[in-house]
Amino acid sequence: MAHGMSDAATASDEELDQRPTEPLPVRQLVQIALYWLGINVIWGGIGIVIQERVPELVPAGEAGFFIALQSWITIVIAIITQPTIGAISDYTISRWGRRKPYIAIGATLDVVFVIGVATSQTYLSLVAFLFLLQFSSNFAQGPFQGYVPDLVPLKQVGLASALVGAMQTLGFVAGAIVISISYQLGDFTIPTIALGVIEFVTAVGTLLWVREGKAARDRHGRSWVDIGRSAWGLDILRERSFVFLVVSRLMFLAGINVLLGFYVLFMERALAFGDEEKGFWVPLTLVSVAALTAVSTVPSAILSNRIGRKPVIYIACAVGGVGLLISALATGPEIFLAGALLMGTASGTFLAVDWALMTDIIPKASSGRFMGISNIAVALGGPVASTIAGPIIDIVGGVEETGAGPRAAFLAGIALFALAAVFLRPVDSRPREVRLAAAASPS
Repeated sequence: MAHGMSDAATASDEELDQRPTEPLPVRQLVQIALYWLGINVIWGGIGIVIQERVPELVPAGEAGFFIALQSWITIVIAIITQPTIGAISDYTISRWGRRKPYIAIGATLDVVFVIGVATSQTYLSLVAFLFLLQFSSNFAQGPFQGYVPDLVPLKQVGLASALVGAMQTLGFVAGAIVISISYQLGDFTIPTIALGVIEFVTAVGTLLWVREGKAARDRHGRSWVDIGRSAWGLDILRERSFVFLVVSRLMFLAGINVLLGFYVLFMERALAFGDEEKGFWVPLTLVSVAALTAVSTVPSAILSNRIGRKPVIYIACAVGGVGLLISALATGPEIFLAGALLMGTASGTFLAVDWALMTDIIPKASSGRFMGISNIAVALGGPVASTIAGPIIDIVGGVEETGAGPRAAFLAGIALFALAAVFLRPVDSRPREVRLAAAASPS
């Protein structure tokens, strides 16, 4: 049964900034993470749809450019929507609580706009519906991300973050597997629509079974427009560790997206795969990567509790770079798979520990706002990867679309993992309450 707020009570920032202490049942932790599976089912499948449909709709030899172009056009709305709605949800009072109304609206619109993507027959209409899909998805995601800092006590943050990381990856892979059915059907319409249906089902589970946590923040008479604008206040720059962690997250996820955003083109051009080979190797690769990712998340979270969050993320950066190198040099699908498996391990390790570190250092009273801002890195990971890899593929591969293009793009992407490690260095990984207590105590 869903638990909503029984009245219009609000709480002070000091009360809200305290992390919960009551342990949650494991089933509740799983349910909190489950909507991430639904969200990533959509984007795991849509990523393949873009790689297959855009080359059909644009001039030969320019697919890399147009893939990068659509990623920047559509991501603008994601960057604006998620932190803004996340901040507004921090102050929202409703019978459903402060997060669920936005999840319900966003998930419903997702289905509508996925249908638009599935039935688009021109590049312009495809981009238009992708733009709308980014809006609706991030309308739900911004508030939803507040649940971990809202509900999860310190001792369970590692486990909760590991579950989030596993669900994100499993959802991405599940979406790709659903879309892979299109290779047998010879049409992407029905599998694409199925992505939206799966996401909606997981949203319903969140609305019914995830309990609400803290009361809303007090608006002190401010308008909703003012609240929305406050998400972009420059005061956030004072949270130095948070800013550096967001940039580190962006670099790492861009590195992962160099592979995820162009692996179908790699298989076509570097390995000369047709639809039959792709129908076999795309789902096999993704299932294998997902399995390894899921296995790596919980041990990584446990390890981070012992040696610290940052050392584990450094390991993930190194493993991700090596995996992308192996994939770039692969002469056959088996070697490519080996590199992808290493990147899957790196991704699972990073996602589990990065979430834990992020929830450790942010102000809990503004969790919707800060988690929304942090997810800009997730949203920008694809566009940054496309901006680097897309032009390289077109320039190096040429009009002939040779395999040298994707290989060069993968090699260039290795630098992103190195940058992720560099930007992680200034992050103070101590929990926020520990840092504040140390700063307040006399020296």
